[in-house]
Amino acid sequence: MQYDKIKRSLGNTFNVNPTLRIIFYKLLDILLLRSWHIRSEIRRFKRVSPKNSTILDAGSGFGQYSYFLAKLSGNYTVTAVDVKEEQIADCNSFFTKAGLGERVKFQIADLTTYSSENTYNLIISVDVMEHIENDTAVFRNFYKNLKSGGWLLISTPSDQGGSDVHDNGESSFIEEHVRDGYNLDDICKKLHDAGFEKAEARYSYGTSGQISWRLSMKYPMLMLGSSKLFFILLPFYYLITFPFCIILNYLDLFLHHKSGTGLIVKAVKA
Repeated sequence: MQYDKIKRSLGNTFNVNPTLRIIFYKLLDILLLRSWHIRSEIRRFKRVSPKNSTILDAGSGFGQYSYFLAKLSGNYTVTAVDVKEEQIADCNSFFTKAGLGERVKFQIADLTTYSSENTYNLIISVDVMEHIENDTAVFRNFYKNLKSGGWLLISTPSDQGGSDVHDNGESSFIEEHVRDGYNLDDICKKLHDAGFEKAEARYSYGTSGQISWRLSMKYPMLMLGSSKLFFILLPFYYLITFPFCIILNYLDLFLHHKSGTGLIVKAVKA
């Protein structure tokens, strides 16, 4: 399935003007369960971090998390990087129109080579690492680029059915992934090997989260992938499923999961 093409189509639909773009961000924050987990961790970071923190959005995509960070604190400075030139240009244009261009800068960069040593108090990487083959190089760069005491937050699929893969012979629902998911212990070991003394991971997308993901993302994407006519039906679909997704996301955020298809990973540079 060409997940990226569908994402671009949705992005273009909501990119007509800045107001629609902000609405798009708000919808993503509500529908994407990973956003619930990452925003919760960012709020924890805010309580203990310097007020004028510098932040790297590593694999910024549409700029959703950069926008959240910029609105969370007027003292934050955000550098957002991505390999996709069209998204970087688009985000720079939007953030300038939104009056945030002075504090949020987007630039093209490859995370396997991106280096800005001892610069950032926080690095976030949301659903990026499953797209990068040479993850060890990225983890080493993350460590070097953080200041002492800086946080690294990662959201990525787990090996417990991440990318909607449940059997060895099954292919990923999202074709752009180079790995189906990380083992909880393995990703912590890779981060330790990169230099992090403190690294921990927990499951997200437990039972409630997996149901929510199917209702809010998988089924709509499958429909849109089969025909663009489903763009017309999508608002009616979400009118029915939206309340259930909210409840399921809330449960996933606060329940402890013995297993899950996602991982939330936090590491701190000593």
